[in-house]
Order: sequence, then C-alpha cells, then structure tokens
Amino acid sequence: MKRIGIAAGAVALVAVIAIGLSQAGGSGGGQGKSAGGACGTVPAGLAGSPAALASLHAQGCDLLGGGPAAYKQRLAGLKGHPVVVNQWASWCAPCRAEFPHFQRLSKSPLGKRVAFMGVDSMDNDGDAAAFLHRYPLPYPSYKDGDGKVSQVFNGVGPLPKTVFYDATGKLKYIHVGQYPSEAALRRDISRYAGA
Repeated sequence: MKRIGIAAGAVALVAVIAIGLSQAGGSGGGQGKSAGGACGTVPAGLAGSPAALASLHAQGCDLLGGGPAAYKQRLAGLKGHPVVVNQWASWCAPCRAEFPHFQRLSKSPLGKRVAFMGVDSMDNDGDAAAFLHRYPLPYPSYKDGDGKVSQVFNGVGPLPKTVFYDATGKLKYIHVGQYPSEAALRRDISRYAGA
C-alpha cells in the first residue's frame, strides 16, 4: 500500500512540474525569439518590400522580447510607413476569430506598404507559439506577459485591440474589440493609417 502511495505521489509531482513548465511557456521567457522561431518563408507577394518592412517579414511568427523599449525602437524604425498593431492572445476567442483578417491583409500587396506587428498579451510562450504555427503571420509579435508593452499605446483592458499609427509615427486610433470582417479592418487601415 505504501508503494502505491509513493508512486501516486511521484506521478502527481511530475504532473505539477509539467504543468508549471507549460504555463511558463517552455522557453524560459527572456528576450529574443520564441522556441517556435520563424514560421517559414516570406510570402512571394511581399518580395521587394522596403527594408524596414522586409525586416518584419523576415521575423514572421517570431515572439520578440525586449519590452516597451524594443517596441518603441521598432516603431521609430518604421517611420515613413503606416503601422497596424494587433494586440491578441492565444486564449482570446475574439482574437482567434479576427486573426484570418490580419493574415490575409498582411500577406496581400498592402503588406508592402503597411507595417503589421502584433502584441501578444497575458499569454505564455508555448501556447502563443503553437497558435502562430497554426495561424502563421508574415510579421512578429512582441511578448507582453506583464502588460507593459500595451501601456505604450494605452492598450490595457479587453482584447483584442488594433492600434493604428500614421507614417509619421503618430498614434491615430485604437479599435477595441473584434473586427467582424476583413473589409471592416481594411476600411480602418485606409481611414487611420492612410494606406
């Protein structure tokens, strides 16, 4: 009977450790790419993009660290291009519902004129990387487990959010909630990002 109790305790301990590693994201956090890395090659339709946008495309599906400083530095490097930032999380059902709109528009010719980025909020690296593997994007997302990146654009609160910057880097509009259609997202890109 003692052996069964010890064996059950060992199994429970292994399960607790596995759950803890899963919730930690499995990649140890920190800066840089997720364990999942880039999601593949740059879509053919984005070949010949300006250098600043090509650097985003080269990091497709990456989960980037660096916090608010890295996010602001990337925004500064994108001046001259409108920027659309999608704040999302793998556990957010409305985020998942609108994700195909961002996939299609960012891979379209629009992706050669507009910089797309993501901010993965209150998520863990493992779930986010698995989600991006299933729904690949030609741009990276900044990890925002502590909510500090989203504070840069006052993005605290419900998800999803879409943030629009004009080509001068000025924040023009924050859309709160799910985009019901690709056409609605395209209209706001035209209206607020000027593209």
